This record gives sequence, C-alpha cells and structure tokens, in this order.
Amino acid sequence: MALAGGSLSAIEPARAARMENPVAVFSGIDKITGRITTFDVYIDETVQFGALQVTPKVCYSRDDTEAQKIDAFVEVEEITLDRKIRRIFTGWMFADSPGLNAVEHPIYDVWLKECKQTSDVPAPDAQPAQEQ
Repeated sequence: MALAGGSLSAIEPARAARMENPVAVFSGIDKITGRITTFDVYIDETVQFGALQVTPKVCYSRDDTEAQKIDAFVEVEEITLDRKIRRIFTGWMFADSPGLNAVEHPIYDVWLKECKQTSDVPAPDAQPAQEQ
C-alpha cells in the first residue's frame, strides 16, 4: 500500500523536542548534619555546596504535553583540604533516576531535581554593580 506523496515519514512517531533551560535545580545532602539543601544554578555558572563546586553545562526538559525526561550535563569539582581543586564528576545526571550518576562524596551527595526557565535567584549578569 502506497502513501500519498510516496513517503513513509507519515508513519514515524513524533519525537518530543528537548527544551534547553537556563536554570538547573539540584539537591544536596550534608551527611554529617543530615541537612538537605535545594539550590538553583544557572547554566555555565558555578555554585559551591560545601566543598563541592557544581557547574551545569546544559539542562534539558520536554514541553508540558510530553512525559518529562529531565537531564543535565554537569561538572563537579571538590576543593580539597590543601586548597586544590579536583574534578570528581563530569557527565549526565537524570532527575528521574537520582541514584544513577549522582555525585557521591564522603561528606556530600548532589543530584539533579529539575530544569526550569526562571529562578528567584538573580541571574549572574543581573547582579547590581557594587558601589565604589
């Protein structure tokens, strides 16, 4: 049976487009105190959580009509006791599988929670200039 126009592309399922987001949301736990903190990080910016520095490079989600699949490419560095910076993680994190590719450290764990378009935290370029 031939399709109009002779193309089979009409049969292929639609694929959800990945949406890039400017903000990645992480949670982290301090295993000594048991305190869990949730924090927003803008793409290509670095936020320090304990001795860790977290830098998301991209954060993808799907539009609201699709089942969400949230993933981010992240770099995490540790500031060691002798003040050296050591990369301890580079890779993809998946919000629906926080145990898969979460950052595990003797004191801190960090995992991706979500991606979003806006944050209550001011964007790094939007911070007011300091007075001289």
